[in-house]
Order: sequence, then C-alpha cells, then structure tokens
Amino acid sequence: MAKLASTAPSRSPRLRPDRRRGTPKIHPVRSRRTTRVVVLSEHAIYRHGLRSLLETEPDFVVVGGAADCTEAVRLVHERRPDILLVDLATSTLPKGGTFSTLANSCTTAHIIMLTPGLQKADVAEAMRFGVRGVVVKGVSAELFFKSIRAVAAGQYWIDREMVGNLAQSLCTASRSGATAVGPKRFGLTGRELQIVSLLISGGANKEIASRCGIRERTVKQHLTNVFDKLGVSNRLELALFALQQRLVAPSAADCSHAPLPR
Repeated sequence: MAKLASTAPSRSPRLRPDRRRGTPKIHPVRSRRTTRVVVLSEHAIYRHGLRSLLETEPDFVVVGGAADCTEAVRLVHERRPDILLVDLATSTLPKGGTFSTLANSCTTAHIIMLTPGLQKADVAEAMRFGVRGVVVKGVSAELFFKSIRAVAAGQYWIDREMVGNLAQSLCTASRSGATAVGPKRFGLTGRELQIVSLLISGGANKEIASRCGIRERTVKQHLTNVFDKLGVSNRLELALFALQQRLVAPSAADCSHAPLPR
C-alpha cells in the first residue's frame, strides 16, 4: 500500500535567519508592460465588445474607440496608443485609402487588421502600407491576445495560411517589375538580395543552394547576415518586410545561371 503523507511535526533543524545578511528580500514578479489600444470600427457594439474582451487582460488598456478613419487618427495623436485595431469589415472605410492614411498618419501606433476572412489581395495591400498584423475574427481569445502582444513588441503577425499567398504576391510583383529593388537596399549585397528573393518565392535552403551554386551552410550564413541587417528574426518576418519595402531582386529567377561570387 502506498504511504500517506505524515502530518506529524517535522524533526528537521530549525531555520535561523542569517544575521550577516539580514532578512531576505522578496522580489515581486514583474508584470507585463501595459499595452494601450484604440479600436476602429463603425459598429459601436463591436467596439464595446472588443473593449470588454481586451480589458479582461491586466496588461491591455483600451484608450479610445473610433467610428471612422478621421476619428481614429485624432485619437492616435491625442492618446498615443501602442496598437490600432482596424475592423476591415467597416464599409465606410475604402481599403486602399484606409491603409495609406492610417500608416502615414498613425506612425506612433502599430496597426493590426481584423478581417472576417483571409483575402490575399487585402493582406498584401495592407502589408505594403505598413500594417503589422492580420488577425482573422474567428480566432480564439488566447491567440488574439498573443497577436497583440507580439505586434506591440515590434514583431509581425499573420496567419500561417497566408505565408504562401504573400510569397506568391511577391513573385508576381517581381515578374511584373513593379517591385524592383530601388535605392534602399538596407546594406544587403547582391547575393543576399537574390537569396531573399528565392526564399520569399518558397525555396528551402537546399533548393536555394542548388539554384545559386553554393553550399547549404553558406545559404544559412547569408540568411543570418540578412536577419541581422534587417532586424528580423525569422523567415515570416523577412517575407513581410520584403513585401512592405518592395525588397525583391528582379534577377532572382536567373540566379542559377549567373551565380555571384561567394
């Protein structure tokens, strides 16, 4: 039979305070940094619902709600939120104009787009204009909170299902010549630009190495250098950064035929 835990007094030696060090200090656990949020939606019930949901978390504070783009810009300037949540279903906000206006006018806040579904054209356009996160309305509350914290910390957030679509958008733009690399190369070499282009086209390290005539470990080293130069930490962030900054090497398709010096 298993023994039950004894409730008798313990005979272990009595602990005495260390007089040399004094009473030990208790350090409180650090709480999360407070994230200030403004909600943009034409529907008052939806705005109030989001406020109630967000404020169940102690690190979220909703500092305003806006029914249109103009009011949202005013609130961002006045209340300096960390996050601006934009309801894409708001019919009074034309998408292209909204993304452009908010990105240019609300530079102090990271924008998260709330969408009823993942539309490739909308997501690609939003990322080009500076949206930092795309969240489908059907996600769990836990994932919703996680996305806000990630964007507030300076990261990008997007559903994994959209990564391939974004890469396809980049490929199409590259072939059309609409997003050729301009004067802002962010310190990347020609080889690094080619590897970025192949990566966002969906190539794995082994495939990139084969097409460029270099070793796989050399590709990994190039990617490490690219991450450091651009301030990104993974392939998803790199793809989104490349989309937003139009950082696509137009000669990527010819990489295997005209390899650059290693």
